Amino acid sequence: MKHHLLVDAAGVPLGCRVSPANAHDVTGLLPTLVACPLPGFLADPGRTPGELYGDRAYDSAGHEGVVGWLGVTPVIAQQGQPHGSGLGTRRYVVEQTVAAVHQNRRLKVRYEKRADIHQAFLTLACIKVCCNRLFPDAK
Repeated sequence: MKHHLLVDAAGVPLGCRVSPANAHDVTGLLPTLVACPLPGFLADPGRTPGELYGDRAYDSAGHEGVVGWLGVTPVIAQQGQPHGSGLGTRRYVVEQTVAAVHQNRRLKVRYEKRADIHQAFLTLACIKVCCNRLFPDAK
């Protein structure tokens, strides 16, 4: 299974999706955007993020066009370009969140046969990360 996460600048998960391991990463881009539970997230310009960062696996002209049409500027590393674009320093927040989500052993190794149950555990892990990031002093 692959885990696709949409996080804000502070690393708080906004949306998460599970996809099969043999599916290309770019197929999880739009479902992850749609999975964001904020009301009016894509309809309200005040709540829409300004930029969307992604690695080379999310490079697709069609998907970047749809993301741009939604009012979000896609900043995605281009395939065939040399490394060192500087996106890694901004994607570090996402990598930290992915590592925090994968602290749950049940997500590292998939024990469930059904994808909906695995999605539920991924959502629970994201809720746990949200609580830890939004309320760091509450234990």
